[in-house]
Amino acid sequence: MAKPTPLSGFPELLPEQRFVEQQVVDTLREVFELHGFAGIETRAVEPMDQLLRKGDTSKEVYVLRRLQETDAGTDAGLGLHFDLTVPFARFVLENAGKLEFPFRRYQVQKAWRGERPQDGRYREFTQADIDIVGKDELPFHHDVEVTRVMVDALSRLEFLPPFRLQVNNRKLIQGFYTGIGAPDPAEVMRLVDKLDKLPADTVRGMLVEEAGLSAEQADRCLELATIRSADDSFVDRVRALGVEDPLLEEGLAELAALVRGCAGLTGEKVSIEADLSIARGLDYYTGTVFETRLQGSESLGSICSGGRYDALASDGRTTYPGVGISLGVSRVLVPLLNRGALVADRKVPSVVLVALTSEETRGESDAIATALRTNGVPCEVAATAQKFGKQIRYAERRGIPYVWFTGDAPGEHQVKDIRTGEQVAADPATWTPPTDDLRPKVVSSTDQEQQ
Repeated sequence: MAKPTPLSGFPELLPEQRFVEQQVVDTLREVFELHGFAGIETRAVEPMDQLLRKGDTSKEVYVLRRLQETDAGTDAGLGLHFDLTVPFARFVLENAGKLEFPFRRYQVQKAWRGERPQDGRYREFTQADIDIVGKDELPFHHDVEVTRVMVDALSRLEFLPPFRLQVNNRKLIQGFYTGIGAPDPAEVMRLVDKLDKLPADTVRGMLVEEAGLSAEQADRCLELATIRSADDSFVDRVRALGVEDPLLEEGLAELAALVRGCAGLTGEKVSIEADLSIARGLDYYTGTVFETRLQGSESLGSICSGGRYDALASDGRTTYPGVGISLGVSRVLVPLLNRGALVADRKVPSVVLVALTSEETRGESDAIATALRTNGVPCEVAATAQKFGKQIRYAERRGIPYVWFTGDAPGEHQVKDIRTGEQVAADPATWTPPTDDLRPKVVSSTDQEQQ
């Protein structure tokens, strides 16, 4: 068999990289649960009519099909979900009678999207979502809440670079576009959302040619999109443009409340900014919208996004409005891992390698390992009875910090910290390493340079 080549867009992680991902997921789960969010997992497939009804996603959906399909009705019309919001909306409708509202959920799961692979964009990836969904109504304060929760979670990932959360409100921009007489405000939003990828002059031309705006109207849309502020001063700047519309006023009030509600979370690690160029491409957003960018990795685009959706889920009698935000775990981590910016300080979870004197004494080494594991100390027994120097080098290559040497009597066991060379007597029934050594640690390139 020829050596396989990597499959583009489907990243696979080495053990020391996988630990970083697990550490991120564990931290996210811990923070989400601290805020009262319950975890769920939805199926990988959804009906195609559900996947295609929200935004321009038809080119991205992977269709499910068996190689030798004889019964066209069995899997016909199914596709892999491209995000976690659409399946969550279906989950709410199917289980509404069993849920208490407002329903607060988090979900960390794989998704699949058939787009061109590039740095930070993959065909298979992990997302972490939080949402709050109400029944018929959902107070605006939940928009502020989910923002604060995700900022709290990201802030605890200390090894990540600083990040900037950009917020806007689609009521604000839709009201503005209506107020200037735009014939199709939704199309204007779709085109303005391209400003982070295309020059302003190009978007201006598209607003005229595709959205039917006059040159003056297009200029006013782009003028609105230049407004940014870290406080609620954007309100006066928008009003100074002289456009009036009730929806615009509602959006201004909500966005100002969101910025004020999150002001206390900013610092060296976090900045929060009202950015009136943010629109979000999917058409189910109706109010607050979020995007997040890492300092120094802006080329990745938004690594964390979402917003308010007032009509994503409805059974015809009851509507379930919600607000949510999604972190692209793979989008933010895989490029950093591939560049060596993040890594675990050891390749295995083992804290101790129990040395092996001979194959005849393997049972004694196994008994020591069992005693250590009883105390919650991850460990492994040496694979072969090589010279102790080679066994120590085996531990060094894997980052295992301690090697255990058996003695002829119970009180003659020795444990060696191979980083410092210190070797002391120890009892496997009671010995534990320092807390910092119990699990691998995530190390950033900055930490490695300082060492």
